[in-house]
Amino acid sequence: MKVLIFGNSYLQDVLPQVDELVSALLGGGATVAIEETFHAWVATMGLRCSSLPAMPVSRAAEADLLVSLGGDGTLLHTAHATAALEKPILGLNAGHLGYLTAATLARGPQMVAAVAAGHYRIEQRMMLQVECDAAQISSPFALNEVAILRHDTSSVIEMETLLRGEPLTTYVGDGLVVSTPTGSTAYNMSAGGPILEPTTSCMVLSPVSPHALTMRPLVVRDDSRVTITTRSRASHFMLSLDGSSLVCPAGATVTVFAAPYRAHIVLPPDANFAATLRQKLLWGK
Repeated sequence: MKVLIFGNSYLQDVLPQVDELVSALLGGGATVAIEETFHAWVATMGLRCSSLPAMPVSRAAEADLLVSLGGDGTLLHTAHATAALEKPILGLNAGHLGYLTAATLARGPQMVAAVAAGHYRIEQRMMLQVECDAAQISSPFALNEVAILRHDTSSVIEMETLLRGEPLTTYVGDGLVVSTPTGSTAYNMSAGGPILEPTTSCMVLSPVSPHALTMRPLVVRDDSRVTITTRSRASHFMLSLDGSSLVCPAGATVTVFAAPYRAHIVLPPDANFAATLRQKLLWGK
């Protein structure tokens, strides 16, 4: 098994666990490489695993398994960078919530052993793709959500929205979140949208601070194309894909639709949606 490890620079407090994980992978017979950006940081921290080869994302197709060390943000980055490959991604949480990850980094060696023995399952998660007629988007995919937001101004923005080519409404407020089921527990939830099972086939449109009480979250089919044209007194708005943002001119049209790829998330065989909600969202506490 060929493994490519992704990570971030916020792992200072768990450096021994990173080396333990790599030792477990090598001990299980895996061939291990480290994504080159993460490798540059690992080398500065004096980890034993810095002796492993660095691999650019462009060669990620050579890997059988992608391992993401960090939190949900690192897993999202891994999914974006490798979207077209549809490789299985094992997320090990060293952050705070870790909603998308399979286990903690401390349990990484046990999880790796389970994967090597075939004791795991893969959930295929819908991703979104984005087009904008006024901006180039270098990585036009999102696993959680796409958000249109007002930028550096108190002025509301108007978002004329078409659903599958038919007029839906003009949202007026601070913005609009278009979420996947996976992302329903992220920005969508904070905006008052519904929580969805992550393998559900749909999208959610949730207005952010709408200027009308009748503007409520809306669940639509996963084959929908959502076309949004903005108007505002401000000259620009913010387009955010899983928190990675770019500034677009007012008047631009953004189209959001299901990507042709799905993220393949590795989970323990006994993982279930209800238990995740109880654990991560502290339901019943």
